[in-house]
Amino acid sequence: MIETKLFRDGMALLGSAVSVITTDGEAGCYGFTATAVTSVTDEPPTLLVCMNRNSFANPHFKENGVLCVNVLQSHHQGVSWDFANRDLSSEERFAKHSWQTLKTGAPALDEALVSFDCEIHETHEMGSHTVFYCRVKDAKVGTEGSGLVYFNRAYHALDEKSVASA
Repeated sequence: MIETKLFRDGMALLGSAVSVITTDGEAGCYGFTATAVTSVTDEPPTLLVCMNRNSFANPHFKENGVLCVNVLQSHHQGVSWDFANRDLSSEERFAKHSWQTLKTGAPALDEALVSFDCEIHETHEMGSHTVFYCRVKDAKVGTEGSGLVYFNRAYHALDEKSVASA
């Protein structure tokens, strides 16, 4: 089996969009920063979201049964840090930014590139993480902007100019 360090170093070179994943409901309002989000299928529209099983928010997402994938713009590094910061309470994280709700009631970031409002359809436990299969119930496409990606352990802006020059 591959060594953990080699695997992590290799995965650092797999650039990924940065999202804040949020939930709200009977179990409360919670969120976390993630790069492990991907499309599964467009019929029915389904996303895959991975979350560490040891996260304090994990049981709350499962109990609420809904989540919103908020894809961040390049100027949202602070939002990403807020939702990755274990020293901030959930209330403090959400109070620092502006939100609305779509169909499920999960918080949608006002300035997100896109917010995918989802019901959690299925979960699987795999190693250290919970894999959520999420049916997209609604979406809000924001204003045009640059995407925020995480590559080689650093944030980078992804815009039309940088894509066109590649």
